[in-house]
Amino acid sequence: MKYSFVLGLLIFTSLENIHAQNAYIRIGQKALFDGDFKNAVTSLEKACITDSTNANALWMLGYSYYHCDSYKKSIAAYTKLIAVKPADASAYYYRARAKGHLAIENSVSAAEKEKYFLGSILDFTKAASLDQAQIRYYQNRGIAYKDYGSFKLTKNTGYYDRNRAANAFKASIADFQKVLDADPSRRDVTSLLELSKEQLDKMSRRK
Repeated sequence: MKYSFVLGLLIFTSLENIHAQNAYIRIGQKALFDGDFKNAVTSLEKACITDSTNANALWMLGYSYYHCDSYKKSIAAYTKLIAVKPADASAYYYRARAKGHLAIENSVSAAEKEKYFLGSILDFTKAASLDQAQIRYYQNRGIAYKDYGSFKLTKNTGYYDRNRAANAFKASIADFQKVLDADPSRRDVTSLLELSKEQLDKMSRRK
């Protein structure tokens, strides 16, 4: 009788937790769809406390953090999601974008910039390998390569490297060209391609 009571209590408590989590997810999802990312974070954080392995809640939490400019928290949420769901290309994509934002912040040290730039490029590469049809992965990786190339040309940081800068600009050109091959009408990407080519041209003339 005693064990039956305890078992019943455990089942009831578990069901209550599931109900609470589902409620937090529903509220968080609605807030996210409404563009109210701060309230989405509040509810989704509670959902993830109840179950830290819920892939849907983790994805929405990472996305909401991202749109609140909480990039480190977004990275942490997507890292947890990737541990649960390692083939989720969109998780790598948004983690890459969050790292990219941190890489260009003025308050970030040169060592952190190096780490975030390389991490962003690696995550875009992983996303592209998982979902090759998503051309935006190549476009965003091209931007990351272009920005990394500019960073490697910045002197007095301890990370100046002309060869790596040149390779980064070449890689960005290849990615932008891949996007244009799929959609030649993309003038924004054409402009980015020309910027990378100009940087390479300047470097060759300064040898």
